[in-house]
Amino acid sequence: MLTAHRLPRLSLAIAALVLTAAAQIPKPPETKRGDAVETLHGVAIADPYRWLEDQDAPDTRAWIEAQNRQTAAVLDPLPGKARVQGRLTELLKIDTVSKPYVAEGRYFFTKRRADQDLSVLYMRKGAGGADEVLVDPHALSPDHTMSVDFEDISRDGRLIAYGVRVGGQDEVSVRLLDTDTRKELTDTLPTARYSSIGISADNKTIYYSRQTREGPRVFVHAIGGDPASDQEIFGSGYGPEKIVGLDLSNTRRYLVIYVLHGAAAEKIELYAQDLQKGTPIATIVNDLDATFDGSVAGDRLFLRTNWNAPNQRVIVVNLLEPAREKWRELVPEGKQPIEEVVAAGGNVFVSYLENVQPRVRIVTPDGARAGEISFPTIGALDGIRGAWSSDEVFFGFSSFALPPTIYRYRVSTGRQEVWARLNVPIKSEGVEVKQVWYTSKDGTRVPMFLGYRKGLELDGRSPALLRGYGGFNLAQLPAYSARAAFWIENGGVFALANLRGGSEFGEAWHRAGMLENKQNVFDDFISAAEWLIANKYTSSVKLAITGGSNGGLLVGAAMTERPELYRAVVCTYPLLDMIRYHRFLVAGYWVPEYGSSEDPAQFKTLYAYSPYHRVKKGERYPAVLFITGDGDTRVAPLHARKMAALLQASTGSERPILLQYDVKAGHSGGMPVSKTIQDLTDEMRFLFWQLGSG
Repeated sequence: MLTAHRLPRLSLAIAALVLTAAAQIPKPPETKRGDAVETLHGVAIADPYRWLEDQDAPDTRAWIEAQNRQTAAVLDPLPGKARVQGRLTELLKIDTVSKPYVAEGRYFFTKRRADQDLSVLYMRKGAGGADEVLVDPHALSPDHTMSVDFEDISRDGRLIAYGVRVGGQDEVSVRLLDTDTRKELTDTLPTARYSSIGISADNKTIYYSRQTREGPRVFVHAIGGDPASDQEIFGSGYGPEKIVGLDLSNTRRYLVIYVLHGAAAEKIELYAQDLQKGTPIATIVNDLDATFDGSVAGDRLFLRTNWNAPNQRVIVVNLLEPAREKWRELVPEGKQPIEEVVAAGGNVFVSYLENVQPRVRIVTPDGARAGEISFPTIGALDGIRGAWSSDEVFFGFSSFALPPTIYRYRVSTGRQEVWARLNVPIKSEGVEVKQVWYTSKDGTRVPMFLGYRKGLELDGRSPALLRGYGGFNLAQLPAYSARAAFWIENGGVFALANLRGGSEFGEAWHRAGMLENKQNVFDDFISAAEWLIANKYTSSVKLAITGGSNGGLLVGAAMTERPELYRAVVCTYPLLDMIRYHRFLVAGYWVPEYGSSEDPAQFKTLYAYSPYHRVKKGERYPAVLFITGDGDTRVAPLHARKMAALLQASTGSERPILLQYDVKAGHSGGMPVSKTIQDLTDEMRFLFWQLGSG
């Protein structure tokens, strides 16, 4: 076993991955160059690899196969595979369990045994009851690429709706299971992109929101009926750039509908229907440029909102009297941004960030303080889950090298206990996690979390892996991951920068990294890399950067703007062509965050940083590993295809530009753990090889 005390630096892993193992890097396959040119706002834009946008064209499929052969030819001969894969297997092939949902004394959760590839749906009758298997997905596909998860659980716990996912696709099909008889109902909602599903109080009706060709719609399904005849009850007139979600109150009396104006929306509309009385769907708010989200419990909505409060506040809406003049402030805006509001255990749990560290304040429905939840060290809170009528609330906590622990909090006593702890074979006590601050290009102070083995010598010789995201109002906290734990125990520095564009310091921090301010995000990330080098945590020949989705755009921009600053890049499921991104899949959701090239002013901003359009012929780019696949139905994999082709044709360095393309992998996970281990093994060997060669 590779343990922390046996590795003085990354030297042991790297020693086997010497340059001679890949002295003769196979040349990438030839890629034909097209002559597509598009003129936008008077600017002629060459797009030589536009033909790779057609995912199903025979030429594209042949090109993908050639790229995968090239990647295998480069990575497979690297030594050390057995050692790296063996340790990652120890870290990932463990028993895992999720936070439970509780319904009438029944506990519903997912669990994966160490000898299993996929998570299984379980039920436990009573806190001390035996674990009972509800749905085991292993038999659904021979390669274990079909996974399952809970979509909703009925109020009495006797009926569940669960989703079946193929590969990493966002789309699922929805099935129903009687938890007493273990029999599946004949109802199956067809494969689609569902936002929310709710089961009625009498277990006879399902409400669901689904994306259609015209846009998001809410439907009602009578159990036992034909889904093709489901009635549309809300959404007419909304286009595909909107997102519609729904929630049912704990009593299932009220249906609450949310309309998001894009991802990380700056505006959310709110509607409600009294299902008990059968009244029409009524508007709560649709005329404010503000966001509203939270929990519905009893007759009340407990809402987090940025209406007149950039750091968020909590208000209460009585659904019996929902007029705006009747709204009541429960928790006023403070200096720390509120991240989540959950009504559970008869109280309201308000989680917020204090210098990017989680805190939880508990208040009564009348606003009185009812307690707090504290955490043992620097780390990340993994959500709060609980039923309004239950005394139990569950939450998770972890850190870079501290495996996740799920806690059960007793509302009546204020005591918390461990519900489940992942038994990962690592030495957490040998790891130091700390927060540092650095100055970005425009003088803004930006925080960053670092994880490394205690006693690290600051001599600039340690390999470092810098990660970031910076967008969509999402905060980045130092949560546990096998990637971080493995990197740290092998003597590396794992860094997570809290870039503008996230929610770390409220809406102002988000806005400072979106639309015309997006360059701030890249400047923050580049400044983080410079700080790590200047403070001798690493050097440019020992520094790698990684990011996925919006984080893939981040590392793509950082690489094209400052290619000399990094030795290697791992870019996963990325956006890279920011001129055409909004034309594919669900990317219309993201126009409020990025803008659109159809707008002249926004085009100018996008064109200035779009990674695909910043690639220069002859520039000495770092080694790059692009990771994507057909199963990504959120960010079109054409971005990675086009960028890989362009970089291969343009780079002036000898460092490899590789594409690892899976025909089933995608944005939403769902892959078997054995495949996760295989892919992470390749990623780590790629990085060890590159960072050990400087």
